[in-house]
Amino acid sequence: MKRRQLLRYGKTSLLAALATGLASGWNSYQAQTAGTLSVQWLGHTCFLFAGGGARILVNPFRPIGCTAGYRPPKVQADLILIGSRLLDEGAIDGFSGNPGLLYEPGSYQFNGLRIQGIRTQKDRQGGRRFGMNVAWLWQQAGVKILHLGGLAGPIGIEEQILIGRPDLVLIPVGGGPKAYTPAEAKQTLQILKPRMVIPTHFKTQAADPAACDLVPLDEFLAVMEGTPVRRLNNDTISISPANLPQSGSAIEILSYRFGG
Repeated sequence: MKRRQLLRYGKTSLLAALATGLASGWNSYQAQTAGTLSVQWLGHTCFLFAGGGARILVNPFRPIGCTAGYRPPKVQADLILIGSRLLDEGAIDGFSGNPGLLYEPGSYQFNGLRIQGIRTQKDRQGGRRFGMNVAWLWQQAGVKILHLGGLAGPIGIEEQILIGRPDLVLIPVGGGPKAYTPAEAKQTLQILKPRMVIPTHFKTQAADPAACDLVPLDEFLAVMEGTPVRRLNNDTISISPANLPQSGSAIEILSYRFGG
């Protein structure tokens, strides 16, 4: 993988990161609390988060297989976060402006933001098939974000303590060997109890039918019956702490602009 402007500030163990996180607290980072967070879906598990003076791109991909019909997500970003080095979550060539790049677990600082990369198991065989997945946790524009990437393995107790309760979780729901099934996604959400959920990593019209083993979004929504769902006719949502649900969770469905 091409090494861009790597922003690592010393590798930390999960327990060390946990101690630091509990001692300082996410709310102590006042620079992260103002304004509105814009979240744009660029296909699959790729999202652009803009707000608080930063543009953070997560999981740019190469159009292939389940992502064959999406456009390459070449957008301006200050920082790129990678969940894994597979092509559907780790294609970083061709970006202008020399953005920073993070792709390993650890604790980082970037432009006043504290970003935590949490090591998780990408598959149901303890990582023996597809290796490690990095879940990314950070606060931006006052919203505590957890992007789980492509993940099929369970979240352990230490990781649960480190994460706490997120405001927004982006969670894979389409099944296959390297993403939660709808039922597994529901179980994980019952543990994390986020205020807002954006499902990712499911089958859409972008998929090559011969090379995609995901299930459609509606299968996840069926197992989440009873949870409020809002479908947006847009690929972007604006979020602020004030418009997050005060109790329970809500699911937000973004629309990809295939004709654009």
